[in-house]
Amino acid sequence: MRKRPILAEALRLFFPLAAAHGALLPFLWVVAGGYGLPFAADIPPAQWHAHEMIFGTYGMALAGFLGSAVPEWTDTRPARGRTLVCLAALWLPARLVGATGADALSPLAGLFDLAFLLVLSLLLGRAMLARRTTKHLAFLFWLLAFAAVEAGLRYCWFAGETALSARLLETALCIFIVLFSLSASRINVVVINLALDPTGETTPYRPHPGRRHAAAAMTVLYMAAALFLPESGVSAWLALAAGAAFLDRLAEWFIGRAAFKTEVALLALGNAFAGAGFLALGATRLGLDLPPVAGLHMLSVGALGCAVMAVFIIAGLRHTGRDLAHLPWQAHGAALLMAAAAAVRVLPEFGFASGLAPAHHAVSAVLWGASFAVWLHGFLPMLAAPGIGQDTGCEG
Repeated sequence: MRKRPILAEALRLFFPLAAAHGALLPFLWVVAGGYGLPFAADIPPAQWHAHEMIFGTYGMALAGFLGSAVPEWTDTRPARGRTLVCLAALWLPARLVGATGADALSPLAGLFDLAFLLVLSLLLGRAMLARRTTKHLAFLFWLLAFAAVEAGLRYCWFAGETALSARLLETALCIFIVLFSLSASRINVVVINLALDPTGETTPYRPHPGRRHAAAAMTVLYMAAALFLPESGVSAWLALAAGAAFLDRLAEWFIGRAAFKTEVALLALGNAFAGAGFLALGATRLGLDLPPVAGLHMLSVGALGCAVMAVFIIAGLRHTGRDLAHLPWQAHGAALLMAAAAAVRVLPEFGFASGLAPAHHAVSAVLWGASFAVWLHGFLPMLAAPGIGQDTGCEG
């Protein structure tokens, strides 16, 4: 295949695809569909929407991150060229089905999604095996767990078990939160040190080892309790513990003025939304008068929206040979729009800015889509061009 920079590594192709899907999804859901889907019948449209957000936009973002990060961590050759095109071809059919809510085609779409996740897992596992390393196995484990949840979810839809499928969607969301926590423990060290010393000559920041995996561990415990013991109060207390662990982790961002740099603040905001979201879930399960989805929206739109956008900005610059000292205006704009989308979505659910309701759904969706569109405007030309000092070979 002729050498094309956008096919040189996973994130160059997959990040723009994820962003394009994220920009179009709210338009199809709110503007064109009026909160409905043309062919959705037995499967609740809200579950279609959540699935496409998690397995579509965020799923492709995850593939871009892991597809580039794992080869870098293991010093192995990244997937390129035809391999990336084939992976994208596996991801796309399910997105077309999800855009229309075609219930009858859901099993077929599920097969494509499973193939996409399993092939990606195979590529990552091959890289780890080549270096005989177990250091990054947690990412492979949770990616396979994500695939297992997708299989269970599609079966529940086919069998009409929508109550169980709702819990599986929350499980998929929690898996993403776990992956965010694991990723942040690696990314944050680099990003904060560069914020403190843009030359990269010193590393003044060292994370507290006790905070590294506490939030992820508590999220796993909550996830298991919510899935297998839905009527038990145990999950409520575990949600509060997970929220406390994420809020405790905010201490990592106590670095002075450097904390207000966009790339640093966006990661911190994602962590804060995760903590507040779990606290809201726990409080709701203990009887606080809040909409049941308030905490879930803090996790999905707030925590993961900010985290994914932060990774898009940080990795998009560093993997195209650019530094974080001079962010393009689109980075600041995309970050601001994502934070605004999360705030508009959740504030009315907590009794604040109630004048926005019920239009806050549409306003938040437009801001969310605009965030990805602005990022695409600034970063797609970079990703499609050769990076400084990078090989752009695209052999399959």
